[in-house]
Amino acid sequence: MPIVENTYLEIPARAAGLALDFILPRRCLCCDARVASQEGLCAACWSEVPFLERPWCHRLGTPFAYDVGDGAWSPRAITAPPLFDRLRSVALYDGPARQMVLAMKFSGRRELARPMARWMVRSGTEVLDRDCLLVPVPLHWTRLLSRRFNQAADLARAIALESGARFEPRLLKRNRRTRQQVGLSAKERRRNVRTAFALDPERAALAAGRRVVLIDDVLTTGSTVEACARRLLGAGAVSVDVLTFALADPALRSDAPFR
Repeated sequence: MPIVENTYLEIPARAAGLALDFILPRRCLCCDARVASQEGLCAACWSEVPFLERPWCHRLGTPFAYDVGDGAWSPRAITAPPLFDRLRSVALYDGPARQMVLAMKFSGRRELARPMARWMVRSGTEVLDRDCLLVPVPLHWTRLLSRRFNQAADLARAIALESGARFEPRLLKRNRRTRQQVGLSAKERRRNVRTAFALDPERAALAAGRRVVLIDDVLTTGSTVEACARRLLGAGAVSVDVLTFALADPALRSDAPFR
């Protein structure tokens, strides 16, 4: 009889779900089109997402035009290797991916963190495990007060729930309010954030001997995550990887050959 009882219990739940879908139909995360599954994109938006896919640079996660073998580095990674070990991103900062980043950051659509985090977990399988620390790129307290949330922390929290990794939102802090990075050159960005980050003295010991994965919504020149990685490595982290939702790289436009 338990099976029958469970079936009877499921019927009202399914009916309630159908009624809710009728009243509040599921919508695409980017546009107003109806979709079959919750927290999904419509077919049109999905086809326009510039996903980053293998074969890619082992260090920077940027795609190659053809397969050059596992573990290969791009010329960029060879000539100017970053402080962090590996970078992985879901998509280029273009099309629906850009819309989702902007909607979350500036329109307060915090519900986007869950679906964005699921894509990030899939893209970051090489860098995520239960032993790593997930550290969001922090906001200065004045900016956090005005925005009311840190989008990187929302993503990191959701990634922790999906992956089982340890979420450490207060390990790293921004001790100086910097200019907005938008519109600055790469050199100006590096100078802008060079001394902007520090480790919380009460938690700094957590980084020693651990793998750290920095989480952010979008990476542009990499100056911010480089500054964060420098602090974490200085505190004894054995490695620092970076996982972002989007990659805004002028060398990889949406019309690049790999697409």
